[in-house]
Amino acid sequence: MKLAKRNWNNFSLFSPMFDNFNRELLNWDNKNYSSTSTTVPAVNIKENADSFEVEVAAPGMAKGDFKVTLDGNLLTISSAKEEQNEEHKDNYTRREFSYQSFQRSFELQKEVVDQDNIQAHYENGMLRLTIPKKEEAKQKEPRMIEIS
Repeated sequence: MKLAKRNWNNFSLFSPMFDNFNRELLNWDNKNYSSTSTTVPAVNIKENADSFEVEVAAPGMAKGDFKVTLDGNLLTISSAKEEQNEEHKDNYTRREFSYQSFQRSFELQKEVVDQDNIQAHYENGMLRLTIPKKEEAKQKEPRMIEIS
C-alpha cells in the first residue's frame, strides 16, 4: 500500500470558488470584514420585554449616509459614502477618492414585531433602531395558577 500526500494547492482551479468560503470560515478573529474584504460595521441585537434594540457601530458617518428600509419582512440597513479630494499645484493635480458601502439585512417575524412603529436614531457614531414588539408577543408577568 502506498501512502499519498494531498497537496491542497493542486486545487487552484477551484480557488476562486472557495476563497470567500475559506476566508469567512477560517477568519474567526476578524468577523467585521465581508467576503469582498470591505469593512462591515458590527451589529448588536438586544431583546427586552417590549422591543428589540439594534445597534450599528459606524463612527465617522453622518445620519444622511444611512438608508433603512423595510420590504415585507426584510429590514435592510445600508450606507454609501463617497469622498473626493482634489489639490491643484503649479505643475500637477492630485486627486484622491474613496468609496465605502455596506448592507445588512434582517428578517423580522411578522407575528412578533410591530412593523409600523420602528424608529431609528443616529448619534455619536452609533445607529440605533428600536423595533417594538406587538402587544401579544410581549413577555407577560408570571401568574399564579390555582390548583383545584
